Amino acid sequence: MSSTAEHSDSYDVIVVGGGINGAGIARDAAGRGLKVLLVEQGDLANYTSSASTKLVHGGLRYLEYYEFRLVQKALKEREVLMGIAPHIIWPLRFVMPHVKELRPAWMIRMGLFLYDHLGGRKKLPGSKGINLQQHYAGQPLDDSLRKGFMYSDCWVQDSRLVVLNCMDVEARGGRVLPRTRCTGAQRNGDSWQVELTDTTTDQKQTIQARSVVNAAGPWVARLLSDAMQRNDDKDVHLVKGSHIVVPSMFEHEDSYLFQNNDGRVIFAIPYEQHFTLIGTTDVAYEGNPAEATASDEEIQYLCDAVNRYFKREITPADVVWTYSGVRALYDESEEDNVSAVSRDYSLDLDDSAAPLLSVFGGKITTYRTLARQAVDRIAPLLGAEITDWTGDQPLPGGDIPNGDFEAYLDALRQSRPWLPEDMAWRLARNYGTETERMLGSAASLDDLGEHFGADLYEAELRYLAQYEWAMTAEDAIWRRTKVGLMLDENQRQRVGTWFGGENKKRATA
Repeated sequence: MSSTAEHSDSYDVIVVGGGINGAGIARDAAGRGLKVLLVEQGDLANYTSSASTKLVHGGLRYLEYYEFRLVQKALKEREVLMGIAPHIIWPLRFVMPHVKELRPAWMIRMGLFLYDHLGGRKKLPGSKGINLQQHYAGQPLDDSLRKGFMYSDCWVQDSRLVVLNCMDVEARGGRVLPRTRCTGAQRNGDSWQVELTDTTTDQKQTIQARSVVNAAGPWVARLLSDAMQRNDDKDVHLVKGSHIVVPSMFEHEDSYLFQNNDGRVIFAIPYEQHFTLIGTTDVAYEGNPAEATASDEEIQYLCDAVNRYFKREITPADVVWTYSGVRALYDESEEDNVSAVSRDYSLDLDDSAAPLLSVFGGKITTYRTLARQAVDRIAPLLGAEITDWTGDQPLPGGDIPNGDFEAYLDALRQSRPWLPEDMAWRLARNYGTETERMLGSAASLDDLGEHFGADLYEAELRYLAQYEWAMTAEDAIWRRTKVGLMLDENQRQRVGTWFGGENKKRATA
């Protein structure tokens, strides 16, 4: 995707890191009239931000660690995010079977009461107790489970949330450069000289910026030391979380939260219509975050955790896909239990003549408030206003009338009756009103070009390449979408071949 902004070597803000925090900060800054450049060493949402449990949630379990402020902040954000991205964020009901040996019922009821009331809930239904012997959600569960609780949170297409923020950056005059690494940064009076390296060609360029935002996620400390020759004493914990995907373990649309014997909780969530997503682990991590993968022990752990609850047991042989991400958690306590380390964030500002802001920690649900607070810190130094606008303006594809996704989906099906039902749902859930731009004047499936398998056609790949920076099969079928789950190896290779041809055209254009 080429920038809509005029290319320049001078910016007000350069944001290093194309995960959710960096994308949110760049969008907020661009919307305040600042000239913004975002760079990311890999694809957008290449690492941590595409490896979450896909939830916009308050974090029910954080109440046990007395993280009331974090939970309240996250609960308030759930409904704000639903409002600006109703296509990729939608309500989920969670079922929590009660196991009295793990947590007493009174504790769960008290926690759910706080969860219902801390964030000023308006759109989502409240919690309640259920009889698992009579409720449909109890049918796939072990017959010994009798009592349960239901509560509300939200689903999010995590990597798409990043891409949509970046699309809005460019729509507001900013510039986004994936596959571009910050390899050096030096202050020069009241500005930064920043060396950037294209990771596909090794070509270097130097740009000037009045400020730098380090939103490099698990690389935040490394960027400070390697690119900027700065030491930082923040206590950053690297924690790996892994997930597994298996064929659907239940037919209804609700999700499960299971208590585990080690005090952790595990989610089992309907995924991409035909699968169940199970996660997550919490493992202290050392090494390159880009190389994180699910270990055999983690896969077995997740299988064992859900097998305590479901009638039908799964084994590692049932796993069709795994993914892992590394989070950089900031915590000043000397907590040995990585699950107890705070998911809140810290912003560190060096407010000299050329400001440097570093972001430590954070979670998807609170990315927008993190971004607002981050830009508020540097805005006065750059002559920009203090304002909170990002919760009022929809993200690309999110301008669905009244936020009514079902009504929009019905309208799409009526206007394009030739679209298969599952395909219409997937496109609307991924692209919202941008689906119309993707489909263009097509009047049949044949008009969408080459068919790669499942419901993937050339028109979608072309859209992803032109508007969403997709350059490889992995970008398209594992991050922008999850169509890779429905394709065989030959079909995936065909997608890769298509991108290879497009990249050659782009290089010679």
